[in-house]
Amino acid sequence: MAPSRGQSAISSLTRLLPKLYIKHDKAKVDASKNRQRSIFAQEIALASKLYGPDPSLNTRLADLITKAKREGFAKTSIEAAVARGQGRSTSGATLESVTIEGILPGNVAVIVECETDNKLRTLADVRLVLKEAGGSVTPSAYLFQKKGRIVFEAKEGVGVEEALEPALEAGAVDVEEGEEGRIVVFTEPGDTRAVGEALNKTLGLQIAASEILWEANEDTSIGVPDGNMAEELNTFVDVLQERESSLQAVAMNVAQGQLEEEPWKELQSRLSN
Repeated sequence: MAPSRGQSAISSLTRLLPKLYIKHDKAKVDASKNRQRSIFAQEIALASKLYGPDPSLNTRLADLITKAKREGFAKTSIEAAVARGQGRSTSGATLESVTIEGILPGNVAVIVECETDNKLRTLADVRLVLKEAGGSVTPSAYLFQKKGRIVFEAKEGVGVEEALEPALEAGAVDVEEGEEGRIVVFTEPGDTRAVGEALNKTLGLQIAASEILWEANEDTSIGVPDGNMAEELNTFVDVLQERESSLQAVAMNVAQGQLEEEPWKELQSRLSN
C-alpha cells in the first residue's frame, strides 16, 4: 500500500531533522570556537601591550602563545594579536579605533568596537551585519556609561580589603572581588592604564585583563523576553566575530528579563558589558 501524502511529508521531515540538528550543532560549535579565538587574541594583545611583543622577554606572552597553539590557534592570528598589542597590523599599518552605534530589533541598543587598519571597510562590514540582523546604525551611546575595568590575578595575602585604599589613591572608582580570588578594579575610562600600573607597582598585582566597558543604564535596559530573542542576539554577535577580524567588543543594553538563567549566561558570555 502506497503511503499517503501526509505520511510522505512526515517521512521527509524525519529524514531532514537529523541534518538540521547537525547543521545547528555545527554552527554552535563554530561560534564557540570563534569566541575562544577572540579571548585568546585579546589576552595575547594585552600581554604584548603591557610587557612587550618579544616572547623571550615576556613570559606571560610566551605562556599565552603556547596555550593558544595547543588549542589550535593559527600562527597568523597569534602574530596579528601580538601586533595589535603594539597598535599596528601585521603589515605594520597603524590601527585605528572605530566605534559603531546601532539599534537592533526589540529596541536593543548595541555598541560595536573594532581596531582596524581600514576604517571604511570595517564600517561597511559592521553596517551590513547590522542591516542583515534587522537593525540600523543610529546614535545609542547615550544609553550607556563608559567605565574602565582591570582584572588582577589572585595573589596570596592581597584581597579586596588590602587593595581598596591603594586603588582609590591611584584613582580607582570601585574595587570588587572577582572569580578565583581575582581583584576587579573599576576606573574612569582615561585612568585605566595609570591605575593598573600603580597597583602593579605598589602591590605586585599582575594584570589579567584591562578594558573599557560600555555599561548599560539600568533605567533604559531592555529585558530579554524569551530564548528566541536571545538566540537572535547571539547570532548577531557570532556573525560579527566570524566576518570582522578587527572586532574588539560588543555591548548591548539588555537585562535578563524573563529569560532563563542558562541562555542568559550564554548571551552574557558574548558581550563585553
